[in-house]
Amino acid sequence: MTMTNGSQGPVKEIIIRGLVQGVGFRPFVFRIAEEMHISGTVSNRNDGVVVHARFSSPEQIRLFRQRLVNEAPPIAYINSMNFNDLSVINMQSGNPPPTLPQTGFVILPSNDHTDEITQIAPDIAVCDKCLNDRHIQPHRLKYPFINCTHCGPRFSIVKALPYDRCNTTMAEFAICDDCRREYDDVGDRRFHAQPVACNCCGPVYYINNEQKCSNLQKGNNYGHIVTRCANLLTAGEVVAVKGIGGYHLLCDATNSAAVERLQAIKRRDAKPFALMFANRYVMNGYVEINDAEAELLQSWRRPIVVLRTKEAVKIPAGNCNESSAPSTFNNGTKPARPVAPNLNPGMNSLGCMLPYMPLHYDLFAELQTPVIVMTSANIADTPIIITPSEAERCLNDRVAMIVHHNREIHNRCDDSVVQCVSGAPAVIRRSRGYTPEPLFIDANVEGIFGFGAEMTATFAMGKGDTIIQSQHIGDLKNAETFDFYCDTMRRFTHLFKFSPKQLVCDLHPDYMTSEYAWQMAEDENIPLLRVQHHHAHAAACMLEHGITEPCIAVILDGAGFGTDDKIWGGEFFLCNRQQFTRMAHFDYVPMPGGDMAVAHPWRMALAYCRKYNLELPASFTDRIAGTIPLQQLCRMLESGINCPETSSAGRLFDAVSALLGLCHTAAFHAEAPMLLEQCTANGINDVYPVDRSGAIISFRPMFAEILDDLKNNVPTGTIAAKFHNSLSMTILEHSINLMNHTSATKVIISGGCFQNKILCEQLQRLFDEADIPLLMPSRIPANDSGISAGQIAVAAANCRG
Repeated sequence: MTMTNGSQGPVKEIIIRGLVQGVGFRPFVFRIAEEMHISGTVSNRNDGVVVHARFSSPEQIRLFRQRLVNEAPPIAYINSMNFNDLSVINMQSGNPPPTLPQTGFVILPSNDHTDEITQIAPDIAVCDKCLNDRHIQPHRLKYPFINCTHCGPRFSIVKALPYDRCNTTMAEFAICDDCRREYDDVGDRRFHAQPVACNCCGPVYYINNEQKCSNLQKGNNYGHIVTRCANLLTAGEVVAVKGIGGYHLLCDATNSAAVERLQAIKRRDAKPFALMFANRYVMNGYVEINDAEAELLQSWRRPIVVLRTKEAVKIPAGNCNESSAPSTFNNGTKPARPVAPNLNPGMNSLGCMLPYMPLHYDLFAELQTPVIVMTSANIADTPIIITPSEAERCLNDRVAMIVHHNREIHNRCDDSVVQCVSGAPAVIRRSRGYTPEPLFIDANVEGIFGFGAEMTATFAMGKGDTIIQSQHIGDLKNAETFDFYCDTMRRFTHLFKFSPKQLVCDLHPDYMTSEYAWQMAEDENIPLLRVQHHHAHAAACMLEHGITEPCIAVILDGAGFGTDDKIWGGEFFLCNRQQFTRMAHFDYVPMPGGDMAVAHPWRMALAYCRKYNLELPASFTDRIAGTIPLQQLCRMLESGINCPETSSAGRLFDAVSALLGLCHTAAFHAEAPMLLEQCTANGINDVYPVDRSGAIISFRPMFAEILDDLKNNVPTGTIAAKFHNSLSMTILEHSINLMNHTSATKVIISGGCFQNKILCEQLQRLFDEADIPLLMPSRIPANDSGISAGQIAVAAANCRG
C-alpha cells in the first residue's frame, strides 16, 4: 500500500487508554475504519492504543468516536480517548509527521514510546467460541490451551510491555504455519492473539512420570491424562493440576474421606474450601443464586462467588455435561449427592465457581460427581505453587497424581473471591480475573508506592492517574510469603516502568511491610509517610467513590495501630483523604495474652465479662475447663501484664461468638465472626441496648442481656440476630449524631468486619430508610487488601497539601 501524508481532510492522533491491549482492540479499530473508509494506522504503544487517521469531515470524526465506544470488544474497557490535531502536535514537538497510507488502514507493529503504560488484561476465562472450535478445527481438536483475543491467559504470562508474544512466556513456543496465518489475518478472531497455539505448536499437559516425553508425545497423552485424573477423583483421591495462575488441589467434594485427605495435605482442618461445579444448572441445586450472582459467576472473570446453601438439594440424573443441561433448573428425579459435611463445618454458605479452562470442562465430561473441591495448591498458608519442580517437591508423596503443563507461569495468581451485597459485587480477594486492572482516580499519584498491611497483604503503585494494585499475596507471617511479596514488587516495578518517589506504609512499627519501607527509604533516600491503618481503610473507600469532602467514616476491623499506641478497630472518624479526627470508638477492652486472644476467642469473652463485672455462665466455664486456669487469666487481667487494650470490633465479634459456644479456639483467621454471622436467624427485629451516650461506646448493657438470654435458653440464632441488629442500629444512630455536629453529609464504611454480608445489608437498608448516603467498598476489598490503595490516596492528598 502506498504511504503518504496527503493533505485532504483533518488528520487526528487518537490516544485510547484503558483495557485495550490483548483484547482484540486493534483489529476492531481496523474493521471500523475500513467500513467508514477512513485511512490511517493503529498501533499498540506502552501508553495505550494510538490511531493516526485522516477524516473527511467533523461528522465522520464524531461517528468514529461513537462507534469505538459503543462497539468495543466485550473484554475491552475505554477509560479515556483523546482526539488531537496531529499538525499541532508535530509543530509543538518538532517531530516529523507520521506517514499515513493514501488509502486504506494499516495495523502497525507495537512500539515502546514513553514510561507511561496501558492496562494489561487480567487472565480471561475460555470463551464459548473457543470451546466450540475444539470440536471443529482440525488442528485444535480437544486442544486444552485454546485461546483467542477474547479469552485466555494474559497477566499470568506477561513479562514486559508492550503486550507482545516475545514479552510473554509463550515466546518459547514457535508458532506453526496454521496459527501464523490466523495471527496475521486481521479478519480472524486470533489476529495478534499473543498466546495463540494449537496441538501442533503450543503448550501441553503431562504427568509426573512423563517429563522425558517429547512435546508431541505429551500432547497425544492428553485424553489419557484427563481419564486417569477423573478416575482418581472418582476413587476418592486427591490430585494436583497446574492451572493459569498456579497449581490447584482437586478432590470429590461429595466424598468426606477425600476432603479429609485434602485437609491433611493442606494442614487445614476447618476453613472451607472453594468448589467448582460442572455448570450453572448443577450449581442451582446446591445454592441460592440471584441475578447479580449469576452474572458474576458466568462473567469472563470467573471468580469464586460466596453463595448461600439450599435447605434441600436435588440435581438431575445423568452426567454433568453442559450440553445435557436444560436452560432453567428444575428438581430432577435423582437425589443430589450432598457436599461432604467436613467441607464447610458450621457454615451455610459455599464458595462456588464455574469452569474457566478447557481442562475443567473435559474433567466434568468424565466425572460422576457434579462438584469438586478446587483449592490453591499450597501448604500451611505458603504461596500457591507455580513451578513443576516445586510441585514435585511439595506434593509428590501427598497426592495421587500431579498434572503439569509446560507453559511458564510468570505471575502467580490465586482465584479471586467475591460476594454480592445488596445486589452489588464486593471483592473479598482480588487476584485472577481482576489483577492488574488499575483504578483510574481523580488525582496524580505518579511515583507513590503503598506497602500495604501485613494480613491479606497487597502493595500498590501510582502511575499518573491510576493505581495499580498487586494480586492477593497473603499473610506475611512466613518467609515464603514475604519472598513472594518482594519478588512481585520487583516484577511490577519492571513491568510497569515504575520509579518510586514517595513511599507510604502503615503506622504499625512491627509490620514487615513497615520495616521494609523504612529500609528502602533509608537505602534509596526516598521520603516515607506513615499512615494510620484505619485512615487508609477510609481513604480507599473514599477513593473508590470519588469522595474528597469530609465525611463520617465507620471502620470496623480486627486490629490497627492507633495514634495513642493502642489497638484500634471500632472507629468513627470525621475525615477526608488527607487527615482524620477520631470522633468516637468502641470501649477499650484488654486482650489477655495479646495475639493469643485472637487465636482463642474465649479469652475475649472472659475479658469483656471481667471488664463489665458480669458473671460468666457455667456452660462457658465448662467449655474452657482444662485449657488454662481461669484464675491465671483473671490475674493477668487484674495486673494488666500482657493485656494490650483494644477497641477492635473483630474482638467484639470473637467475644459474642465464644459466649454462644460457636467458636472456642479459632482454626483460621476470623472463624469466630464468620460462625456468628452464619448462625444468625432471619426475621428477628429485636435489639440489645448499647450505651453510646459519649465518645466511648460501651457494650455493657448488651453483654448483660446476652447473658440473660443464655440463662433463659434463647436460641443461639436469635441472640446472633439481636447482636447484628444492635450493632447496625448503633452505627446508624451514632453516625446521625456525628453528622448533626459536623458538616458531613455522607457516611462510608470499611474494614474487615464489613465482609459480614448481614451487617452490610442491614446498614444499607437502615441508611436508605433514613435517606443518608452510605458508601461501602466494592472494587477495593474492605479487608486489609485495600490498605495499599488507601495509603496512596492519603499520600497523594498530603502531597497536594
